[in-house]
Amino acid sequence: MVRRQVRLGLIVTIGAFVAWMVLQFLGGQLGLPARFVFLLDLACIAALVFALLVLFKAWRASQNDGV
Repeated sequence: MVRRQVRLGLIVTIGAFVAWMVLQFLGGQLGLPARFVFLLDLACIAALVFALLVLFKAWRASQNDGV
């Protein structure tokens, strides 16, 4: 259970950073308005907060299990 949570947290974290870099590049190339780029930034931040909560929950579970 803990390993699955850690894996999910890592996948979401890596995916959010890769998506953020790609979307920043595409936003500049396509000339997207700043409000849309800001909305994409907020979506990536939300993904990172989700990953942080999942990893914190996994850490707490490992502390309780003594792993």
